[in-house]
Amino acid sequence: MKNIGGQAVIEGVMMKSPTGWTVAVRDQNGAIHVKKEVLGKLPKILGFPFVRGVVGLYHAFAIGIKAIEFSAAKAYSSESERPLSPFAIASTILVAVGLGIGLFIFLPLYLTKLAGFLVSEVSRSSFVFNFTDGIIRVLIFLGYVFVIGLWKEMRRIFEYHGAEHKVIHAYEEGKELEVENVRSFSPCHPRCGTSFLLIVMVISILLFSFIPQSWPFWGKFLSRIVLIPMIAGISYELLRLSAKAKRNAFIQLLILPGLMLQKLTTREPDDSQIEVAIMAVREVLALEGKDVR
Repeated sequence: MKNIGGQAVIEGVMMKSPTGWTVAVRDQNGAIHVKKEVLGKLPKILGFPFVRGVVGLYHAFAIGIKAIEFSAAKAYSSESERPLSPFAIASTILVAVGLGIGLFIFLPLYLTKLAGFLVSEVSRSSFVFNFTDGIIRVLIFLGYVFVIGLWKEMRRIFEYHGAEHKVIHAYEEGKELEVENVRSFSPCHPRCGTSFLLIVMVISILLFSFIPQSWPFWGKFLSRIVLIPMIAGISYELLRLSAKAKRNAFIQLLILPGLMLQKLTTREPDDSQIEVAIMAVREVLALEGKDVR
């Protein structure tokens, strides 16, 4: 059984397998539209441990943008779908990365620097400085997720996020992909991007602790950017390990915070949303040459 993963989009779900990806979207008239794309084979070196996490992160950005573009066109009944150019995709990724760096790297680091003026131990100890930076980063992330969850349209996406997880659970358990079978599964999944982000934050605290406290602010900031690929690679491997050993009691304890965090990013879907997620899984498995009724 091959691993599949996905992403919630506007009124739909994107699913990705080793061979390709599909996205299923329900329009305002109730019809489900599907887009699919076969992925080219990557050089073997890009599939090595720790490297594959960085590659996967890039793919997640690029495919996610295409899926959201398609979902917006179909959900809002656009007459035509104009595919994004490679330049537009690259520009969007750069803007998203820039905003992420500003909100989750620069801002926590700057606030920690200010905290050092109030609490002397923060400015003296490398561990305390980076631990404070990490806690502030987590709080900003939690606040960000909570605030966007108040948006009605985002709550709909969170419901599709739950549908995506339920269908993947059913597939991994070997259940027939029907709404009745899928409905009972949890909307949280250990191999989720939300859990990945939490692992990233924990790993970043550990790695950033090795950055000398004597370095200037700009040195600490740039070093955090340079370490992003390493953090992504390590976090991806830990996420894969936790998913494989999810029935282990110790691993269950370790992944519990990530599953709890998913309570903010998932909602219970209705049957129509589960139906869309099932369609996305069936189509992506078809790319793998599997007949899933």
